[in-house]
Amino acid sequence: MIHLRIVAPPVSAREALELLKGSQSVVNIVHLGGAAVKPDGDVILCDVVREDASIIMSDLRELEIHKTGSIAMEIVDLELSDRADAAEKASPGMPSDAVIWEEVTSRTSEDTELSASFVLFMVLAMLIGMCGIMLDSTILIIGAMVVGPEFGPIAGFCVGTVQKRWAMARRSLVALAVGFPIGILATFCVTLVLKWLEIPPAAFETGERKFTEFIAHPDEFSFIVALLAGTAGVLSLTSAKSGALVGVLISVTTIPAAANIGVAAAYTDWAEFRGALEQLGVNFLMLGLAGLTTLYIQRRLYIGRRRKHLLDPAREAAGLPIGRSARGSMVIDASKVRAALRDRDGDA
Repeated sequence: MIHLRIVAPPVSAREALELLKGSQSVVNIVHLGGAAVKPDGDVILCDVVREDASIIMSDLRELEIHKTGSIAMEIVDLELSDRADAAEKASPGMPSDAVIWEEVTSRTSEDTELSASFVLFMVLAMLIGMCGIMLDSTILIIGAMVVGPEFGPIAGFCVGTVQKRWAMARRSLVALAVGFPIGILATFCVTLVLKWLEIPPAAFETGERKFTEFIAHPDEFSFIVALLAGTAGVLSLTSAKSGALVGVLISVTTIPAAANIGVAAAYTDWAEFRGALEQLGVNFLMLGLAGLTTLYIQRRLYIGRRRKHLLDPAREAAGLPIGRSARGSMVIDASKVRAALRDRDGDA
């Protein structure tokens, strides 16, 4: 279940109450008249089944409550209620498959900012990858993958593109376009220093890299792994399964490939440089393709449910139009609207 706390002026609060009471996916509605201060207004508390959380949030945004008041959302880990169980059974789909788009947008927005900590994590991850390459250590390579923050902006770009939030997509690209070159440059400089101090092991100097050689030698499996990892990564974000996301981070060699670019440049090994660059390009391409495709399918499924919901009579009780969005973003065929109204009048 998803818990909502709504603060709204009295008029908007009454409209929201009518909407929530008319929805079978909303339970445990509490109305506290005049309880809010700054802004002044009413407070409404309720629980919504996860499957319909974004749909209810869209209706509340149509009432412009986010402009005149606020809408807060939090996940309920445990709720013992027969009414809540009945509401979940009445809603189509499974809670674990439902996508709360507001949550996804909020989560990815935090990871798309070009901040000092983002750049620092990129540099540290690539330096760990550099050590893994020099020591031929798969453990350090895995560590570099986990530390690297690059999947956040990649996911942010996909989310922003699918939802047509172009500012988010641009921020994500800027973070990647700045973070990777800085990390590669830092790796290049540190490698030169280590090379000058003669610290790298002799085995690395002679090109013996049994366990990390794959980083600069992309093959068919590089495409397959990146495609699967991108799909799993987006699914883990939309379903809030963080454990699966850790597995994704360990599957993708973007950070090690970028580190290898810096190391190869320092050693003027241009064959290794090209191979690492190709590996990085393959990962970016397939991660983006998988993320965009997965999110597009999930978005289309949500839009289908949203269109069906626009015919719900509960919208009329809240002062919202039947068959179209008040914000003009979605319109249903007039014949379907007339049929829904006839069904409503027949049931009455």
